[in-house]
Amino acid sequence: MNGAQLSAFALSARLALARAGAPACAAVLLCVAGAAGWAWLLPQRAAQVAQSAQPLPTSTPAALVSAPPPPTADQNLAAFYDVLGEQRYAEQQVKVLFGLAAKANLALSQGEYKSAYDKASRVSTYQIVLPVKGPYAAIWQFTLQALRAMPFAALDEVSFRRDAITDPAVEARIRFTLYLKDAQTVVQP
Repeated sequence: MNGAQLSAFALSARLALARAGAPACAAVLLCVAGAAGWAWLLPQRAAQVAQSAQPLPTSTPAALVSAPPPPTADQNLAAFYDVLGEQRYAEQQVKVLFGLAAKANLALSQGEYKSAYDKASRVSTYQIVLPVKGPYAAIWQFTLQALRAMPFAALDEVSFRRDAITDPAVEARIRFTLYLKDAQTVVQP
């Protein structure tokens, strides 16, 4: 092709594109891109199919990883007692609760305390009922921080009361139970 023929071809292509319009040109361009994508992906897909058709290497049972044996009942019991708090520090845990309430800017009135002991499990419980007053979010923040600080505590009850809908402060009654062990309670695994 010489220069005149090339110019004539370019001119006829431009005129054909102008007659077809932009949507038709975009459709042709997308078809060409789709065909190029298929041409590129088909060899890769064939290689993937060929690889998946090969058998998996067999491994000997010695090469397999085995799970550790489950803990014994004595080990589970020892782990349970390790998580419990100590009964002799129950009053200090109350101080922790009062400190967390002060940190959350909550008004904490005098609480109710009740101690009990279960002979079968050799676990003491120390029930704490705290009336607090403050913003709703601060009460929940205090409650969650208390559970983080004392992993042997359980949140038994939370009840809320608001005198008026416009009152920003909420009165709450929070009941925790601390699960405690005696200093002598030691379980041998």
